[in-house]
Amino acid sequence: MESTSVFKEIRAGLTTFATMAYIIAVNASILSQTGGTCDCALADKFQCDTIPEFVDCKEEVRRDLITATAALAGISSLFFGLFTNLPVALAPGMGLNAYFAYQVVGTNGSGSISYRTALTAVFFEGIIFMFLALTGMRQWLVRLIPATIKTATGVGIGFFLTEIGLSYSSGIGAITGGGISTPLSLGGCPPDMINETTGGCNGGQMTNPTMWLAIFCGGILTAFLMAFRVKYALVIGIALVSIISWPRNTPVTYFPYTPEGDSRFAFFKQIITWHPLSKTLNQLDWRLDSTSTTHFILALFTFLYVDIIDATATLYSMVRFCGVVNPKDGDFPRSTIAYCTDALFISIGALFGCSPVTAFIESGAGIAEGGRTGLTAVVAGLCFIGSIFFAPIFASIPPWATGCTLILVGCMMIRQITQVNWRYIGDVLPSFVVMTFIPFSYSVAYGLIAGLFVYTTLNTLIALVVFFSHHRIEPREYDLKEYWTWRGSGRAPWFVRAMRSHHHHESPPTTTTATTLLPPQTPLRRDMMRRKAVSGRLTFTIMVVRVIIIIRAVIRMVLRRRGSRSVTVSVSVSMPGCIL
Repeated sequence: MESTSVFKEIRAGLTTFATMAYIIAVNASILSQTGGTCDCALADKFQCDTIPEFVDCKEEVRRDLITATAALAGISSLFFGLFTNLPVALAPGMGLNAYFAYQVVGTNGSGSISYRTALTAVFFEGIIFMFLALTGMRQWLVRLIPATIKTATGVGIGFFLTEIGLSYSSGIGAITGGGISTPLSLGGCPPDMINETTGGCNGGQMTNPTMWLAIFCGGILTAFLMAFRVKYALVIGIALVSIISWPRNTPVTYFPYTPEGDSRFAFFKQIITWHPLSKTLNQLDWRLDSTSTTHFILALFTFLYVDIIDATATLYSMVRFCGVVNPKDGDFPRSTIAYCTDALFISIGALFGCSPVTAFIESGAGIAEGGRTGLTAVVAGLCFIGSIFFAPIFASIPPWATGCTLILVGCMMIRQITQVNWRYIGDVLPSFVVMTFIPFSYSVAYGLIAGLFVYTTLNTLIALVVFFSHHRIEPREYDLKEYWTWRGSGRAPWFVRAMRSHHHHESPPTTTTATTLLPPQTPLRRDMMRRKAVSGRLTFTIMVVRVIIIIRAVIRMVLRRRGSRSVTVSVSVSMPGCIL
């Protein structure tokens, strides 16, 4: 590990907070679209926003979620830094919050299960995640899913966030629904010109001033700052759009002269205050009926799978950036504690009313500033805790201020598309299905199910043809397929290592054999050994068949000779008889 100092760690912590601060407003904006614990008796949940009481309750939920997000990010980052000594900050993750809000619970509660039941699924997911981390099954589950599917999942979530950032509910309003024939159409019209039946614009496309404010100040300006590696680019874009939207006498104001606008402005004028959690704290529902059980289980395992993949990939990339990865087994110090801490705050986050917590890739900005220890995460956590008292400011950030942030985060997630194995059809098609189904079905779970189904079906059929043809018939680029195995990798669980250590102390010392000096079994080496084994079995089979053919030919030749001798003897014996 590189040398560090307290000043470097503090600067890195401030940088990490600056690059992550957008999550306070964005997460609250996304999760509040569910309506939280607010009740709406209308059959069409999308019409609930026309009820003033429901709108006021929904705004109260958003303010609760701002406090909950800031508190959860602060406490989890603080504990993570203290217990793991790693410069990684935690917060409710992007992607999973969108899946939670728009697929599981749905807009205004129009989804498959209620907000309270979804929080119960998140709570159980944290407990299961901790169990898997302690037993070592997390490594096996990560390896069980093909790497190309895991990469495609991240890309699909990036497209998903981009679609949300372009929408009206949590974005800039550049796209909207167009009916049955055109599920998506060009938006950008003022909200009062949206058709309540189809969701499309009745006219005035691309004339909404808030959309253009978001595009230029929140999108292009932020991307310009990112091009010059300004650490606070996302925060600057959100802050600039918000400040421009705060004056009341402008066409882009977030505080119009309406009852809803007056309520927002009254809360904004408080500036510094403590907003208690009155709508989201401890809202778990332990009652499940026959109709919601299936959706509950589906949401639970989707949360679990995506969280395991996301936490594993993020933590490994961050610790590799720090230079603390063990080159022998690819693991890092206190990895079990790191995953258990993440799992613990997933369950605690459910009690706060939030979607699953995960490690943030934005922690890399702090590491690039010199952060190498847990002090970086502690400083970032303290900054999040301090932001709790500025809830009126974060609650007054409009959705069009965070829409371009979602698009830019989605763009950064999509960059890993180059890591998909595009050379073999057995990897290409399942990856493409995952990447397209996640945004178009508006569901991470459906995208994963579709991709795994295509991967299993296609590659099973190919494997059967290759096996029964003894590798005489192989698809194109078959040797370029991505290696897959069900075996786990990395360091064994802590209790297994403890048992091995205890057994090692009790057993007599053994001499080093030649097998311990063999090189590590890398995927390429295992693939070469497998091909050699298949080639050896094929050669042995051919030799056996040839021996059988030779033996059969010898037997036939012997039988033919015996038959010819019997005929000759009978002829020689009968001829004298005839002469006589």
